[in-house]
Amino acid sequence: MSTTSLSKKYYYDEKAADRAVAFMESHLRHCKGELAGQLIKLEDWQKNDLIKPIFGWKHKDTGYRRYRSVYCCIARKNGKSTIGAMVALYMLYADSELGSEVFSCAGDKNQASIIFDLAKRMVQMDPLLSSKAKVFRNSITFPAKGNTYKVLSSDAKLQHGHNPNAVLFDELHTQKSPELFETMLTGTGARTQPLFFTMTTAGSSKTDGNIWWQQHEYSQKVKAGLINDEAHLSVIYAALETDDIQCPKTWAKANPNMGVSVFEEYLKAESKKASELPAYENTFKRLHLNIPTTSVTKWISDSVWMENYEDIDLEILKNKRCWGGLDLARTQDLSSLALYFPMEDQKDVVLVFFWCPEESANLRGRKYKIPYDEWIQDGYIKATPGDVQDYAYIRKDINDIISDYDLQSISFDRWNSSMLILQLSQDDGIPMSQFGQGYRSMSAPSKELEKKVLKREINHLRNPVLRWQCENVSLQTDPAGNIKINKQKSSEKVDGMVALVMAIGEMMTDEHEGESIYNERGILTL
Repeated sequence: MSTTSLSKKYYYDEKAADRAVAFMESHLRHCKGELAGQLIKLEDWQKNDLIKPIFGWKHKDTGYRRYRSVYCCIARKNGKSTIGAMVALYMLYADSELGSEVFSCAGDKNQASIIFDLAKRMVQMDPLLSSKAKVFRNSITFPAKGNTYKVLSSDAKLQHGHNPNAVLFDELHTQKSPELFETMLTGTGARTQPLFFTMTTAGSSKTDGNIWWQQHEYSQKVKAGLINDEAHLSVIYAALETDDIQCPKTWAKANPNMGVSVFEEYLKAESKKASELPAYENTFKRLHLNIPTTSVTKWISDSVWMENYEDIDLEILKNKRCWGGLDLARTQDLSSLALYFPMEDQKDVVLVFFWCPEESANLRGRKYKIPYDEWIQDGYIKATPGDVQDYAYIRKDINDIISDYDLQSISFDRWNSSMLILQLSQDDGIPMSQFGQGYRSMSAPSKELEKKVLKREINHLRNPVLRWQCENVSLQTDPAGNIKINKQKSSEKVDGMVALVMAIGEMMTDEHEGESIYNERGILTL
């Protein structure tokens, strides 16, 4: 629609826009950090791109606000929650509509409560606001107008029948289901000038069924003028996929609060990490450059991986404590045992053992040009007789291997267990522990391995099979930032890396339950 056509329908109410700004800057205070207790001073982009347009533009015929929905997509650490809290409180206290219902919504209650808790502290810090409100654990009421502010989340039993005048929907990219979003959006239909304010960082799923992607794509088209929706305000701060991620000018595109709540030195360190860790590159792009990414990526660069090595005499591992991870092949593939040795005065040591049926190794070597024969000859893979896994052979080997060490326990995939597990546990007396393969179990030890690799704190003894498998890994990330190895998406075998992650996870579990193995040396930091 042309500017002339818009001018016939809408006008800018400068007094209303300034009133919203004045309310926020006169009553609302910073709740944490160096500025805690001081009145908030809105940044120019906050005023000019969000607050003034939302509350200033109105219909000429009715005087109602033009914008019923706002989509603000912005990188992490740019004050998204603060903006949400300020808008929520303005709608609670200063909006013209009586009986206003304001809601903070998100994927789970903890996320939904972030904006609400911030708003609650702002009310408690201002004598005038606190005198007019009743503050409860999960709600704030303004009795003079009959207005309420509450928290809702997708993990609670969804209640229909709400009549919201304002919805602050936080981190839409974490929503697994569109139900809460759609329910609250349709609930605003009975209001004369509702405000549905979506705040989010870019997500990692570009599928039509994903509610975040639907809204993001729609908002991009509105912003570009490809869709005419005069009631929808699109505010998107993001770098381009073609931009240099190491360049400060790129960072500034997605971080309008640069120098205020997010700083160049921090982004410089994060971009360096992204250059060393391919899997983190997508995370950096999504969280700090606001670029939508895929959920599956490469993990650790080969150059960084190979810096985690030093020559040692393996005799020093005799009788040392270690934890194991066992990834068993069903029939013809590689089986792997990883042992993780936390060391007191040097890099932690990783020993990984591989088994493969002899005939299968020869076939895969010829077909895929993988040097199985060399690895077998050099002792990195043991070829078991025949064309399927010889579990009796592997069982004997495992018992021989662990006899030299102070093995605490071995974790295994609970969905791929076999008679061998029972034999190792019940007949051989080896402590065996089930280990899930989902985000809940795999994320923490995967991040621990990632951290140690980046800090050059492990020694993998240049095992060429493990190096090859590390190159094969595709890492999957969920919207909450949890990670795990994706076996299905990985380019080739990754069982040794999976076993290593499980070994670290087993060690971390024991640490949690008892005294940390790092108490003696302290935890090293970057």
